Amino acid sequence: MKNTRVVITGMGVVAPSGIGKDDFWNGLLSLKSFVSKISAFDASDFRTQIAAEVKNFDPKKYMNPKEVRRYDRYTQLGVAAAKEAIEDANLTNEYLEKAGVIVASGVGGIISLEKEIKNMLEKGPSRVSPFLVPMMIADTLAGTIANIYGAKGPNFATVSACASSAHAMITAASIIKNGEADIVITGGAEAPISSVSVAAFGNMKALSARNDEPERASRPFDKDRDGFVMGEGAGILVFESLESALKRGAKIYGEIKGYGMSADAYHMVQPDPEGRGAASSMKKAVEMSSLNLNEINYVNAHGTSTPVGDVAEMKAVEKVFGENVKTLVVSSTKSQIGHLLGAAGAVEFIASLLSMKNSVIPPTVNLENKDPEINVNCVAEEPLETEIKNFISNSFGFGGHNASIIGGRYED
Repeated sequence: MKNTRVVITGMGVVAPSGIGKDDFWNGLLSLKSFVSKISAFDASDFRTQIAAEVKNFDPKKYMNPKEVRRYDRYTQLGVAAAKEAIEDANLTNEYLEKAGVIVASGVGGIISLEKEIKNMLEKGPSRVSPFLVPMMIADTLAGTIANIYGAKGPNFATVSACASSAHAMITAASIIKNGEADIVITGGAEAPISSVSVAAFGNMKALSARNDEPERASRPFDKDRDGFVMGEGAGILVFESLESALKRGAKIYGEIKGYGMSADAYHMVQPDPEGRGAASSMKKAVEMSSLNLNEINYVNAHGTSTPVGDVAEMKAVEKVFGENVKTLVVSSTKSQIGHLLGAAGAVEFIASLLSMKNSVIPPTVNLENKDPEINVNCVAEEPLETEIKNFISNSFGFGGHNASIIGGRYED
C-alpha cells in the first residue's frame, strides 16, 4: 500500500435532524430528539410504533418525476446527499470522470420490495414492477451516482449490516491509498422504515418499545435503555488524495488517519459481551494511524441504546485506551437521530468532522442515569466545547462486523 494521504473535501447529509449538512448540524445542537410516531404507515398494531423519519423531503428537487417513480427512497435520499457533497467539494467534470463511487446500504430498497410483494399477492405476478430489481438491490445508489455524474472509476456497494457505510469509507480510503483513484465518492443511504422491517426488528426485541415517549426512547448508555430506534437518511463524503486536493485548491475538512476491521465470530445478532472484536478494530485503527492514545480525545460511539451493545462497546474502549480513557469523551449521535443502519457510519463520521471543525460535541440526549457498568466520560445534557484533534468513529453490524475509522485535523 502506498503512503498516499487521504483527506475529506466534500460532505452531504440527509437526516432526521435536517436536510443538508448545516441543518443537520444545527439540529444536533438543538438538543432535540427527532424520534416520533411513525408516519410512513399505520404502526398502531406493532410492538414498536416509533422511528426517526426524514420529514419534508421532496425527491423531485433532485430528480425528475419519472426517476422518482423508478428509485426506492434509499436511492432518493442518497442522490440528494451526493449532490450536496459533490457541490461542496466543487468537483468539475474533469475530476468526476475518473472518480470512484463506493456507497453502501444495509437493506437496500426494502420499501419497494415490500410494496411489490404485496402487489403480486393481491393482483398477480404480471403486476410486479419491471423496475423492482434495480429499485431493491443495494448497489443501485452507487450506479445511479455514477450515471448522474459520469464517474467511471471503481464502483460498487459494501453490505455489512450496520457497519456497511463504515466499510464503504474504509474501502474508498484503501482505493485511494493504492493509487486506483484520486477521488472516491463514498458513504451510505438507508430507508428501512417499512412495516415488515419494523415488525421484524421489533419482534426480535431489538427496538425500543417506549411508544408513549418517542423523544425519550433512544437513550444510549442510560440504565433504562430498552433497544434502538430505527432511523433513515444518507451521508455522502468525497474522499481525495492529498495531492489531488492541493492541486485543485480544495477545502479540506480533515484527514483519514487510520482504520481497522474485525469480526466478533461470536453470534449473528449479539455482540461479544466483552467487546473483544470492537477492541480489535479500534486497536488496528490506532496502530495504522501511528498516533499516541493521548492524541485521540473523542469517540463517536456506535452507541445504539441496546442493553448489551452499549456496555460491550465501552468495555472495548476501556481495553484500548487504558489509563488514557480518563481524558477521553464519548457521545452517541443516535440518541437524537436514531440508528440509520447501513448509513449510520457515514452520517456519524460527518457529525464527528463537524464536531472537530466547530470544536463542539453535541450531547447524548436522554442520558439521565448512566449505566453503572459504563466507566467512560459521556457527553450528556449540554454540548461540550472542546478542541478535537483526532477522533474515532465506530460502527458495528449484525453478523459481528466491526469497523473503526480515525479522522483528524489535516496538518501540513
